[in-house]
Amino acid sequence: MSPTRRITLAALPVLAILLMASLAIGSRPVPLAEVIRAFTAYDGFNDLHLVVRELRLPRTLLAVAAGASLGLAGALMQAVTRNPLAEPGLLGVNSGAALAVVIGAMAFNLTGITQYIWFGILGAGLAGVAVFVLGRAHESGTDPVRLVLAGAGLSVALGAASGLLILNSGLGVLDIFRNWGAGALEGRGMEVSLIMLVVLLVGGGLAAMLAPALDALALGQDLGRVLGLSPRRIWALACFAVMVLAGGATAAAGPIAFIGLVAPHAARAFVGPGSVRALPLAGLIGALLLLLSDILARVVVAPSEVAAGIVAALLGGPFFIHVVRRFRLARV
Repeated sequence: MSPTRRITLAALPVLAILLMASLAIGSRPVPLAEVIRAFTAYDGFNDLHLVVRELRLPRTLLAVAAGASLGLAGALMQAVTRNPLAEPGLLGVNSGAALAVVIGAMAFNLTGITQYIWFGILGAGLAGVAVFVLGRAHESGTDPVRLVLAGAGLSVALGAASGLLILNSGLGVLDIFRNWGAGALEGRGMEVSLIMLVVLLVGGGLAAMLAPALDALALGQDLGRVLGLSPRRIWALACFAVMVLAGGATAAAGPIAFIGLVAPHAARAFVGPGSVRALPLAGLIGALLLLLSDILARVVVAPSEVAAGIVAALLGGPFFIHVVRRFRLARV
């Protein structure tokens, strides 16, 4: 049995436990037996069943889909740039999505997540295109340093523009951005979760198709060309997948740090640097991390909550240091 399959099988029971905990834990605890009955013998007049089906199920699905998307996007980003510190935010994805959400709230009075999620995805995509143009990716072909520097510069500029607009906007826009910008998962309906699952399916499918080519290019571009691969096309498709995955997750859940950085390193520590083996495990670890963060976000200051993005950052830092010290970083 391959290491990826062995570790995935070992992680599935952990995922199942976290899924049940996510459905049961909250400001109003629900017994596990009642959680199971909410799916096997649903009663529309039972308020506990309504809590599980209408509130916690969409939130749980969103945490899994957004976490897996961020883990996959981070693994792709590090494989493409050959930079172990790369994460989706370096391509300006998070900043582009944030600016688009602010503009949507200010100019079009959008108030619901299902309305401005499309602005977030559009903003992430436009930011990615701008990074390609500014980084002259069409001329340099496969120069990762130029692309990352362009993304870092654009992120700073877009962040400054978002801050300027927020400071000059009304309290309504400020309240929308305060909730979205912290990376909170509560209040997202099933429609948002389904959109995020479609994003994961599209972006994850593209990442799976590109994984063998990324492993071949890791041996050298000349060898890749001998094998019939086009490094520039592989780059463009991989960056498109990053924009879809990270842009969708950011638009749906808000900017969430560290998942896209930690999950790929943890995956490579278990299965080595190959994208074919590391990509699916990075997605699984990303889902586990964000789901665990969201559960902890409900209990650390119970009965109130903190944003899952804040807990993810608090967990991600020490976990990343532990991975570095315990396993040593695998070569990208």
